[in-house]
Amino acid sequence: MRANTLYGAAVAVLTFFPAASFAQMNDSMSNMSGMDMSGMHDMAMPMPMPMTGILGAYPMSRDASGTSWQPEAAEHQGIHTTLGKWSLMGHAMLTGVYDSQSGPRGGTDWFASGMLMGAARREFGEGDTLNLRLMLSPDPFMGRAGYPLLLASGETANGTTPLIDRQHPHDLLMEMAASFSHALSRDDSAFLYVGYPGEPALGPPAFMHRASSMDDPAAPITHHWLDSTHIAFGVATAGFVHDDWKLEVSQFTGREPDQYRFDFDEARFDSTAARVTWNPSANWSLQASWGFLKSPEQLTPTINETRYTASAMYVLPLHGGASLATTLAWGHKQLSGGTGLDGVLLESEYKPDEAWTFFARGEVENNDELFVSGAIKTVGEISLGAIRDWKIAEHLSFGVGGLYSFDFVPSAAPTYGSDPHGTMLFVRVRAI
Repeated sequence: MRANTLYGAAVAVLTFFPAASFAQMNDSMSNMSGMDMSGMHDMAMPMPMPMTGILGAYPMSRDASGTSWQPEAAEHQGIHTTLGKWSLMGHAMLTGVYDSQSGPRGGTDWFASGMLMGAARREFGEGDTLNLRLMLSPDPFMGRAGYPLLLASGETANGTTPLIDRQHPHDLLMEMAASFSHALSRDDSAFLYVGYPGEPALGPPAFMHRASSMDDPAAPITHHWLDSTHIAFGVATAGFVHDDWKLEVSQFTGREPDQYRFDFDEARFDSTAARVTWNPSANWSLQASWGFLKSPEQLTPTINETRYTASAMYVLPLHGGASLATTLAWGHKQLSGGTGLDGVLLESEYKPDEAWTFFARGEVENNDELFVSGAIKTVGEISLGAIRDWKIAEHLSFGVGGLYSFDFVPSAAPTYGSDPHGTMLFVRVRAI
């Protein structure tokens, strides 16, 4: 491992550990909601958090990344406290990964990834909610070229050549956003969300926040078909919630972040997205979205993109605390030059108990960046993995895991070798 990779990530954790995260309370704490807490508001102490969502009067567990929704049955936990009239939540995860991708286009590296999340929430009167959110990433410390990942594409490491067969790092600041919601009636609310950076109303929840993939250290190769806009430097979203429905429209910066991962990119607000989400039951969350992205890629500034996505997320709690979470998602990129590219993802996580998590992902995409000729090729990947966690303190756990991926490329692509595959071994520290 490069010596400064985990060291820098550890410094980031210690320096930037947030006061809060966006997560739900344990069900066991809901019994305290009727207690008289008068006289205790000025104390910073663990206590029940508001059980409604930040955008309306629905269960809090429905909230996911940005303004996206997930099934209410998804279980999110965090470190909770209050400070005066503010409710605070915190979450942190740091993963150290050994990564080996096969063949002439692969490579071997060590890197650290993860997230530090914090949220502060305050209620004003009846039905008005202000929520502030901050999320940081140790990704920049892995270097601008990110980590080896066969069949991945998107963004650049040096401003002159595209990143191919590598996953780009996220910026240090992944989200700095605020939302305000106002209740119009018992079942209706209107909200405004602004972020710099933030996540527009386009696609399913970002992959590191989905219940079906949050324990998988590898980014999906369909990331730029589905949820790559989750770090947009400049987002404004207005929305309306009616019971189990949410309609929202965003104006945001279409250009993806540049190769300088510690700075702020220009806020352009030159792109538009719209999304409709329906949660028909506690187990399901369905969304469809459209977006026009102005000049998303730095290296092809004259090419615009129209993106369509649709996804279905399913979460099923099982006996004894076990659970199953699955996401099926489709994305279509229509480039202004006339090229149309599709990507499909199916992923799942199964937790038989508090210690073990098993995860799997299958993807297929049409890609025009992997080969020098620019030809559109259909490629795919299947990955399987698991992680074993040990609880070492009330809010702290340590885990060891691994995954293996099988990559599928056209037979006319010898540069990938005869049996392209990838292996990741990793350790994780998580505070929730």
